[in-house]
Amino acid sequence: MFIRQLEYLTALDRERHFGRAAVACHVSQPTLSAGIRSLERELGVPLVRRAREFEALTPEGELILGWAQRALADLESLQQEASRLRGGLEGTLRIGAIPTSLPLSPMITARFRERHPRMRVRLISMSSRQIAHGLEHGELEAGLTYLDNEPLARVDAVPLWSEHYLLVTPADSPFGVSVTWAEAATLPLCLLTPDMQHRRIVDGAFGAAGATPNPAVETNSVSTLVAHARAGLPGITAHTWLDANPLPADLRAIPLVDPLIEHTIGLVTSTAVERTPVITELLDLLSS
Repeated sequence: MFIRQLEYLTALDRERHFGRAAVACHVSQPTLSAGIRSLERELGVPLVRRAREFEALTPEGELILGWAQRALADLESLQQEASRLRGGLEGTLRIGAIPTSLPLSPMITARFRERHPRMRVRLISMSSRQIAHGLEHGELEAGLTYLDNEPLARVDAVPLWSEHYLLVTPADSPFGVSVTWAEAATLPLCLLTPDMQHRRIVDGAFGAAGATPNPAVETNSVSTLVAHARAGLPGITAHTWLDANPLPADLRAIPLVDPLIEHTIGLVTSTAVERTPVITELLDLLSS
């Protein structure tokens, strides 16, 4: 059995497609398919249900996948520990981050790189559900996400900051120093897409105000939301994004009230897998 075969299996589960899994592993599709068939012969059980294309892992494949993920995680931990003993961590720290957390992410990534200059950081914008999947399947070391709204299971969490919510609207809009959620619901809004937890928080705030928005545009990009505000479609985002990306003079951000909503953003790591040296160092950094 070769480690490479286990990598093929985990990539196939992640990508759900032979061609994409092969690209992710930097091999040809026939090479990946042959590697998985070889693993099946060696283990003596079918791992993949095949038709013309990938259908799913077999029940046996699902069980073997768990062992493969743990074996690959252990190998990565071994390599990290060896690099630490040689004088400093090497490798890649993979962090999934909800979009509104990205402006403040340097407070983690820059500090981590300062302590471990030979490490790379791969910071990827994700929904909270994608972060949960990435942590569960060993595809991420950590996530930046909400801690007090739809909290993730089986994670260690470090609170970092709280975010509140603002209406981004043209500077000549008729609103005063604040705007109610009920008032905002009457506007032709640009909102983030429903798959994003930020949107579900926003919808919850509208519901608490007894209002239902009817968004004119939905997007998974905060910068696109701001661009639409310039075109006359107000949007709702977190103050952290605007602190890092000041609005142009023709826009302004107005606090949303009645109710006044705040939620905590923090760093999460999985408790379902053994801590790697990289995760240990990251948590130590944030606790110091």
